[in-house]
Amino acid sequence: MRQQGTTTGARHRPVAVLLGPCPAEVAAARRAGARTVVVAPDPSVPSDREGAERRVRTDWRDHPRLVGAVARLAEVRHGRARVFGFGPATALAAARANEALGLPGTAPSAVTALMDKAALRARANTLHPARPVSFARCGRAALIPFLATLIGYPCVIKPRAGSHGEGVLVVHDEAGARAAAPHYPEVTDLLVEEFLEGPELAVQTLSRQGRHRVLGWTRSLPAPAHDPASASAPDPGQPVHAPTAHAPTARGHDAPVALDPATAEAVRALVRGVLDLAGHRDGPSHTEVVLTARGPRLIETHPHPGAEEVTQLLRLAHGTDVLAHALSAGLGLPAPVRKPPATAHAGLRYVDFPPGGGPPGAADALAAARALPGVVRVQLQVPPDATVRRAPTGALHHAYVLATGPTRPALTRSLDRATTLLHAPAPARRSR
Repeated sequence: MRQQGTTTGARHRPVAVLLGPCPAEVAAARRAGARTVVVAPDPSVPSDREGAERRVRTDWRDHPRLVGAVARLAEVRHGRARVFGFGPATALAAARANEALGLPGTAPSAVTALMDKAALRARANTLHPARPVSFARCGRAALIPFLATLIGYPCVIKPRAGSHGEGVLVVHDEAGARAAAPHYPEVTDLLVEEFLEGPELAVQTLSRQGRHRVLGWTRSLPAPAHDPASASAPDPGQPVHAPTAHAPTARGHDAPVALDPATAEAVRALVRGVLDLAGHRDGPSHTEVVLTARGPRLIETHPHPGAEEVTQLLRLAHGTDVLAHALSAGLGLPAPVRKPPATAHAGLRYVDFPPGGGPPGAADALAAARALPGVVRVQLQVPPDATVRRAPTGALHHAYVLATGPTRPALTRSLDRATTLLHAPAPARRSR
């Protein structure tokens, strides 16, 4: 009798329809108490391993096909489902599908408002009119040097609708601005904006019916400007100088981050104000903020959680399960119980291999990195036998290390040793 009741209860649990999910998203749906349906052109084996119960083989980028396929699910017809997308592309596809199917969720208009960096910057500037962030729209690459001089150096060039930091450059002088112009199409849609100086935070937020709850933040660690992985490779035969234009890649993240009460409240107020102005009422978001000398200022906001490794870091450092919170809130399930963190400090470090390099050739190098004290995960984002052809751009990296430590120095030692092992030379076998 108990078994029958359990089966009946499981049958009535709501369904999370996940668009092209990574395994961590499927696992989070299970932790939230939901059943799962994976929608992908070819649902992956890793998702299956994490317990996806059903698969819909369709291209979620094709809106009519996606809506038609999801509409056939009985749980959708009975209002016991919701479509989720936790990436830059899937977030908009999920919002459009929920709207077409009459399901609750983030409105497509809010998603597009957060993706439009020019409109978002203009809205955010209304929150601090006395000292707004200077910016200008740029429709032709040839105008970059003029607009950069107008804004002042250093300044940032970014696509108006980009994601993952693709196409973002920091220029330090007029020579850098001239060198940046060929990186973009002649007719383009860019922002040239003031460079914000100060510590950078990545803030994770969950919104429900217009109320925004800050789940936590991590401190972003920028890569040094002279780091070869943070700049485009120089032309052969040209002398190497300090770069006048480079991609602002992150070296990693640390958590927890202690802020004084006034700064913490100012960060929360900025994030909530930006989300209100964009019309974001429901669902997760990821906001990048700089603590400038004149107060917190927005870099940009995204209508989805941070990258998988950033949400894992927050879970280690705060005991806050961002993905499970987002799924349970969207499906009307009880919020996950917060588990006190078992560590005092947690950190994430990215590893990027220079052109011609690649992951360690010997399996024992990876095993040694994973066996270091406090190391929780070493993840390669490229095949173990790959040789990279160019440095990564934006937020896309070749590998990362997650670790914990009882003290900050102990954590740093483990992260430094692990990244050193991953940088061991590897024989090149095929290009990536």
